[in-house]
Amino acid sequence: MTPSVLFVCVKNGGKSQMAAGLMRRAAGDSVTVHSAGTRPGGAINALSAESLAEVGVDVTGETPKPVDPELLRSVDLVVTLGREAQVEVPTGTELRNWDTDEPSERGIDGIERMRLVRDDIDARVQALHAELVPATDR
Repeated sequence: MTPSVLFVCVKNGGKSQMAAGLMRRAAGDSVTVHSAGTRPGGAINALSAESLAEVGVDVTGETPKPVDPELLRSVDLVVTLGREAQVEVPTGTELRNWDTDEPSERGIDGIERMRLVRDDIDARVQALHAELVPATDR
């Protein structure tokens, strides 16, 4: 059975979209990937999309979406990105939080900030992919 993961941040315009795009690139069809926001914004963060494009991930066709209770019940794992996104998951659904790197706390902004965030999330995605889909199943 294909494992499924839902990545959640507040606006679903940056970090959760990054995680979803990076997981799709890493896992292909071996993991079913979703993303959502607890308070979705109006658009994908342009710098987030630009930093992903640099590594061959295109999220320009994505739009921020709210957390769907039906989806919450159907996924194996919910991963929140950052401290602000709070999600109540149904019994039996695993919840993890990735307290992601926040370069702006060190005075790093703009595209350089997004690259650091992307690389932090990518390392976590790679580890999660390896956990969800053992190398023998790829």
